[in-house]
Amino acid sequence: MKIAVVILNWNGKALLEQFLPSVMSYSQDAAIYVADNASTDDSVAFVKATYPEITIIQNSENGGYVKGYNDALPFVKEDIYCLLNSDIEVTPNWLVPVLETFKNQPETAIIQPKILDYKSKEKFEYAGAAGGFIDKYGYPYCRGRIFNTIEVDTNQYHNKTIFWASGACLFIRQSTFKALHGFDKSYFAHMEEIDLCWRAYNKGYLTKYINNSTVYHVGGATLDASSPKKTYLNFRNSLFTLTKNAKGNITLLILARLILDGIAAFKFLIEFKPNHLFAILKAHLSFYRHLPELLKKRKAILQKAGYYQTKSIVYDYFILKNKTFTK
Repeated sequence: MKIAVVILNWNGKALLEQFLPSVMSYSQDAAIYVADNASTDDSVAFVKATYPEITIIQNSENGGYVKGYNDALPFVKEDIYCLLNSDIEVTPNWLVPVLETFKNQPETAIIQPKILDYKSKEKFEYAGAAGGFIDKYGYPYCRGRIFNTIEVDTNQYHNKTIFWASGACLFIRQSTFKALHGFDKSYFAHMEEIDLCWRAYNKGYLTKYINNSTVYHVGGATLDASSPKKTYLNFRNSLFTLTKNAKGNITLLILARLILDGIAAFKFLIEFKPNHLFAILKAHLSFYRHLPELLKKRKAILQKAGYYQTKSIVYDYFILKNKTFTK
């Protein structure tokens, strides 16, 4: 059993220069790939000249995270895929406990390591922290990060079955990725890993968090958190994911979610962030256009109950003031 570390790149020479050294130093037993999304800078030339041992997969266009990996991974033959963001620093022996878990736990299909903040290394990082969960209304949160509350890592979160693994550093068996037919191509980027893990859950696959494998993530290196485009993709794709995968009466569920999104839009209005308000409106319009296709996909997926740890993370966080996962 061998791991392939596959780094998606688009005009990211500076990130490759900064972070490839740690990947090369601490991944001796893995095959390393750079999947390039039709970059127009000289990042591919840099990799070829500096790291000739890296295999480069050149995609024909920049299709974002989703299409980039869907196009590249058929050329990767190793048993385990590690989908690694280009803005991540890895640590010594980061692959060892992951590989051991896959070998010893055949029921485990997807793994996430501990993801800490590269800029503040004692804290968890927003995109994944110590493993992801989701509430009834499709709002994701993590052990170590709920909304914008980030915890300091005191080793308080141990190995555990989680609901979703962060796409910043996601390990998945090749056989599982193929059985799920990869990422949903309608997503482009953001929440596609949650949809993938939810579809895996509905098929009976387990997703695990491994505490003794650590990486440091910059976060927002390709799309800043303040970007209206990020708001648009997160709200739209969250509705996509909920509609496709949630069990039960989704009519009432989606209606409740649309109302909650309206409250979020009003919050952006009073914060004088009209671009984010319009991003939510645009997300809803896109959702309505895609609804027939989403319902068709829903029919092809067997939904399972019991996917959420808490009914409403919005209520727990904003009303009850519970700011950490343990609360």
